[in-house]
Amino acid sequence: MSDENQNHEEPVIRDKRRIDPETGAVRQPTSDAEGVSDEGAREATDAAAEDAVASAAGEDERMLTVDDILNAAEAEVKEPSDEHLADLKRVTAEYANYRRRTEANREAERERAIGSVVSTLLPVLDDLDRAEKHGDLEGDAPFATIAAKLRAAVEKLGLTPFGQVGEPFDPQKHDALFQQHSDDVEVDTIADVVETGYWLGGTLLRAAKVVVNTPQ
Repeated sequence: MSDENQNHEEPVIRDKRRIDPETGAVRQPTSDAEGVSDEGAREATDAAAEDAVASAAGEDERMLTVDDILNAAEAEVKEPSDEHLADLKRVTAEYANYRRRTEANREAERERAIGSVVSTLLPVLDDLDRAEKHGDLEGDAPFATIAAKLRAAVEKLGLTPFGQVGEPFDPQKHDALFQQHSDDVEVDTIADVVETGYWLGGTLLRAAKVVVNTPQ
């Protein structure tokens, strides 16, 4: 027991107070405190240095990422991949189809608008046709001049008359009001035009009302 007590080391107690309780004087830091202080300072300096290095590395990494993106974009423009070429062709085809649909819709809407206006003039044109049959549009009479100007105006809008005596009968565009047998024809032929038919562009605005001669 005595040996164990002799070998037992007493705990070391260090007085780290800056003011000496006995003399009241300010104590100077010991070498151990200095060592601890220096070690803490070194650790703080090392940590700050590591943070600075990490920050610089991160900045370099961000700069390299931007460069990589720019380089990749430039390379893609110079040599586009097959996938991007396929996407480009698809978008180009879709745009071309859109242009065609838009143009077709625009033309159809234009013809519809013109047709609604021109349809109100068809009775006037019919009166001109009847006046012409009766010889009222011959010569340079004012009425004949007005009729010619009106017909020219509607033709500029795309209105085209059809239905002439002697042409073959076509049920797709002729409306037969009366049929009569004739020895002078081999096929159904228009004998008289009661009302002229009109095309507006590629649209049948009104079928021609006709009298038809049929072969015996």
